[in-house]
Amino acid sequence: MLVKVFGSSVFGVDAEIITVEINMEKGIGYHLVGLPDNAIRESSFRIQAALKNTGFKFPGKKIIVNMAPADMRKEGSAYDLTLALGILSASNQIKSEEIGNYIIMGELSLDGSLQPIRGALPIAIKAKQEGFKGFILPKQNAKEAAIVDDLKVYGVESISEVINFFDKDEPLEPTKINTKEIFYNNLAHPEYDFADVKGQESIKRCMEIAAAGGHNIIMVGPPGSGKTMLAKRLPSILPPMSLQEALETTKIHSVVGRVKENVGLMAERPFRSPHHTISDVALVGGGAYPQPGEISLAHNGILFLDELPEFKRTVLEVMRQPLEDREVTISRAKFTVTYPSSFMLVASMNPSPSGYFNDPDAPVTSSPAEMQRYLGKISGPLLDRIDIHIEVTPVPFEKLSDERRGESSVDIRDRVTKARESQTERFKDSESVHYNAQMSVKHIKTFCKLEESSKALLKAAMEKLNLSARAYDRILKVARTIADLEGSADVTGTHISEAIQYRSLDRDGWLG
Repeated sequence: MLVKVFGSSVFGVDAEIITVEINMEKGIGYHLVGLPDNAIRESSFRIQAALKNTGFKFPGKKIIVNMAPADMRKEGSAYDLTLALGILSASNQIKSEEIGNYIIMGELSLDGSLQPIRGALPIAIKAKQEGFKGFILPKQNAKEAAIVDDLKVYGVESISEVINFFDKDEPLEPTKINTKEIFYNNLAHPEYDFADVKGQESIKRCMEIAAAGGHNIIMVGPPGSGKTMLAKRLPSILPPMSLQEALETTKIHSVVGRVKENVGLMAERPFRSPHHTISDVALVGGGAYPQPGEISLAHNGILFLDELPEFKRTVLEVMRQPLEDREVTISRAKFTVTYPSSFMLVASMNPSPSGYFNDPDAPVTSSPAEMQRYLGKISGPLLDRIDIHIEVTPVPFEKLSDERRGESSVDIRDRVTKARESQTERFKDSESVHYNAQMSVKHIKTFCKLEESSKALLKAAMEKLNLSARAYDRILKVARTIADLEGSADVTGTHISEAIQYRSLDRDGWLG
């Protein structure tokens, strides 16, 4: 008897339907074809034990299983439930009239219970597009898949529930979530609040500008000056994600299995902080069977690189193209995968190997040559792609001991959100541009027009600091954001002069 059951494979951040064909006839043997990996090949042992422990039997006949399309490699243990239901149907142990109307996925334990899978959200999206009646999957992933409207999602705990659903018509309760309620239920009191930061008013100002325009930022300062503390608080002032951004982010995290159990939509912007020993493949994604890297997991959020010069130079250089294009393409001989990577790069570093910059009172100092060599670990082209460079100085005792709380993240976020709203209105006719940091040269010419006095000021800065054409564009983008925070329609000389101050690390200006 021939039975067709449907599963799904995740390719990049999208899913493809996999048709599992099971043919059963006289003879002995279990033959699995269609480019399965070892995890799928081992599934027969898990299925056999699970069926036995739930009162069914693994048929002693010749079983041929084909996973179509046969030229696409299939990976993972999520096909256990698909295969098990197909074998039961083909051996007439359960009814199979309705089984082809559902996508069925899940990893089996030996007792018949189900373990969570990866990629539940993109699979649910594909199931809806292909017109399936429902999606049956482990209960731990049900809320994640239930984000998709107009698709019945059934979260089950064991194979017995699925068997009873098809064979005995015992109803399953579809998982329902209120996506908008989850999305808009943001915390008014974030875990990390700028109100806890003592002093550092100029750095807070830079953080506000960076958040308002989505600009990349690097902080340079000695140990203990508060660089990491400030970076951890940056997500608290970013504007809330749109529903589309939340879906994109959840989709990427779903592919790598990073969505927390019993959590549906990711409403908070991601904050990724990889260790400096990370490899270039782990950062940008890839591998023999490509997976998203840290820059894609930070999509619509923040990638924080602490102690930037300690990262391997090859690791930092692979970020050049994703920083410009806001996506990363992984190419292999037989296929190409593209992952979105629109993130804010936040980096911190010491100004020298000792950690102190020309400070005569410091316990250890470094010579100018040592400092230049240390900074040389970061290439000029990478620094060019960072919009804001800011020096962080230690906080004096008087401010540290001040009991007064600073301005809260909620108040700062209100200003940032207003600035972003004006940018959304400005770029409403552009599909790929949503905030100032994403502006192209065409947008800069249109929205960053300068008066003659402002042009003269910018020209003088370009010549003195020997800035590149890319740095010129970055200054104009930051100036546009500063104007948006003030509610100004035009970019003035005041905005330009403040933006120029945030280019501390340009090579000819750093060591004097």
